[in-house]
Amino acid sequence: MPPEALVPPGPLPPTSVRFAAQAHKGRGRILSVPVRTLPALAVLLCALLGASLLVGDGILALPDQLILLQIRLPRTLLAALVGGGLGLSGAVLQGALRNPLADPGLLGITGTAGLGAALVFYWGLAAQFAPALPLGGLAGATVGAVCLLAFAGRAPSGPSLILAGVAVSALSASLLALALSLAPNPFALAEITFWLLGGLADRSLLQVALAAPPILLGVAILLRLGPGLDALSLGEETAASLGVPVGRTLCLAAAGTALAAGAGAAVAGGIGFVGLVVPHLLRPLLGQRPAVLLPASLLAGASLLLTADLLVRLAPLVLPLSQPLPLGVLTALLGAPFVVAIARRSALP
Repeated sequence: MPPEALVPPGPLPPTSVRFAAQAHKGRGRILSVPVRTLPALAVLLCALLGASLLVGDGILALPDQLILLQIRLPRTLLAALVGGGLGLSGAVLQGALRNPLADPGLLGITGTAGLGAALVFYWGLAAQFAPALPLGGLAGATVGAVCLLAFAGRAPSGPSLILAGVAVSALSASLLALALSLAPNPFALAEITFWLLGGLADRSLLQVALAAPPILLGVAILLRLGPGLDALSLGEETAASLGVPVGRTLCLAAAGTALAAGAGAAVAGGIGFVGLVVPHLLRPLLGQRPAVLLPASLLAGASLLLTADLLVRLAPLVLPLSQPLPLGVLTALLGAPFVVAIARRSALP
């Protein structure tokens, strides 16, 4: 029986028609381009990993063993892990929710991770116990994921998941504002604010060990969702008629995002726009199929954040900065034009 016979009768939504037409028109290109693109992205990632190990505070030089192992290696590994998790999460959410502006921040998980870390600063635990900061962020991300799935219901749909994410984001933002307003002293307020801006400086191998397992578990969950996301691109009713468990797929997408993006936010603070930008950069090369975008988004997200972190380290060479440039600020500056371009393109008939 041909696949067309499995689709229920009646007109498909315009987005589904456009997706099907693009998939049919570029079928050969979509199948052949990843063969070239994925190895190119892997080579680029390896080159950026090497450059990240060599570049210090505006200096390109071979470091001694202590600097390499204690300073540059943790920063490099975290940039790759956090960036890859964010890029993959963005591609999954845009496919699952059929929303080109979806990213991990839409579900509120990064906000609750930031709230958990801010509470650690608030109670002074970060100064007494080094792992308290990432553990607090992980605890916040876990609570946020539980609240998200509880608000969305037992059988969530795309709209219910978005509304639940908005509720979690609003709640975490309100509690974070309360924590900032009740900060015990100006120094705690400054530490919370600077951490929320995002960054990878002064991270250790201990934080890598804490963040890597949940990020890798989230990546493993998300990479398996490709076939279900392809079906969801045609609409939830059509996907259900093809035998795809829509509610389970959306729950797995939310859980994987909570692990990958939440754990990243727990150790790196607020780093936005990576998950939003990466899939849009890849679609002109790979087409619209979510399953094709997932592995490429993982590699491209890691490469993008490694590049941004290198720019942060080299910024003092060209800018008169009294303090290091926060990584989250740089990613926002790079990502904002993409948001404007995406919004303008979506508004066109």
